[in-house]
Amino acid sequence: MRTQVGIIGAGPAGLLLSHLLHLRGISSVVLEKRSREYVERRVRAGVLEQGTVDTLVEAGVGERMLREGLPHHGIELRYGGAGHRIAFEKLVPGRSITVYGQQEVVKDLIAARLAAGGDVRFEVEDVALHSLESEPYLTFGGERLDCDVIAGCDGFHGVSRPAVPEGVLSVFERDYPFAWLGILARVAPSSEELIYTRTERGFALHSMRSPTVSRFYLQVPADAHVEDWPDERIWAELKARLESVPGFTLATGEIMEKGVTPMRAFVAEPMQYGRLYLAGDAAHIVPPTGAKGLNLAVADVRVLTEALAAYFADGSTELLDGYSAACLKRVWRAQHFSWWMTTLLHTFEDDDPYARRLQLSYLDYVTSSEAAATTLAENYVGLP
Repeated sequence: MRTQVGIIGAGPAGLLLSHLLHLRGISSVVLEKRSREYVERRVRAGVLEQGTVDTLVEAGVGERMLREGLPHHGIELRYGGAGHRIAFEKLVPGRSITVYGQQEVVKDLIAARLAAGGDVRFEVEDVALHSLESEPYLTFGGERLDCDVIAGCDGFHGVSRPAVPEGVLSVFERDYPFAWLGILARVAPSSEELIYTRTERGFALHSMRSPTVSRFYLQVPADAHVEDWPDERIWAELKARLESVPGFTLATGEIMEKGVTPMRAFVAEPMQYGRLYLAGDAAHIVPPTGAKGLNLAVADVRVLTEALAAYFADGSTELLDGYSAACLKRVWRAQHFSWWMTTLLHTFEDDDPYARRLQLSYLDYVTSSEAAATTLAENYVGLP
């Protein structure tokens, strides 16, 4: 069996890459170890930058997103007993974010690939990469797939990055001393826009997935377990952190899902080796405070699509050779923004009173200076 691009992973990066290549007349096969049901139900990111929205629409897979997604033209920073709105429509006119769950993006992409006759294989076992420097091929479940290029879109724990020989990649990482407890609740949002809250009890985020489903996050200890957080404790803590401004009442309801997410940052560079190109979480992870993970994956795929289109059109390798460098500029910008948002809004156990007062002072600067607020807005909605 042969294809032009072998893609490992049927998450947003792998599926979008396959679809964009299809639109350019380039063949691909997508291999995914999980079931279709699993990848379509896996709750992950939900904030789409302007560039991500534009990419999905231009690719013909944004119809349902435009119909059901929730456009937002600002976010609120809540601290010190007051809320402060960062107004995108004023600071970055014409650009906004759309709240639309990652699993919904995946559903749309799978439907589009299958409708176009795309080759997407689920529950594939024992995927391995071979001959990356010259004539790459993949093996899986007793089969062999020859290809010109391999795209590793299989996430942080996938097989693509470990296939790179030892010593080739430089790894940069940081673990934060806390985690996020994420909650999906069957309750109408208590706010029309996202609320980022900094309190002495820790960080909290009020988000949403639809007019009837809300998404919440709580800063918890790094070693926290879901079992430590029964529903009553979750709602009590969310109320204590979010009901910190006069007149705001948090609506509660049935908690459908909950899980603990470690807070970490990771970058492996370069993002390529031989005929292997890494994209998304296979190459980098950001703490979720800046809402950059899915959006970085989409940005990687846009760059890789253009490079592969040039390569298959006339054999040009210039864009492919520069793939990693082009992506890493955005990756490190997103790393900085995510670090900045995380540091700005979370409490750290080893902070002394000076550090905590300094944090509040900087929040005052961000919410009172148009230049600082514009920088936040530009990064949040995504750089062009």
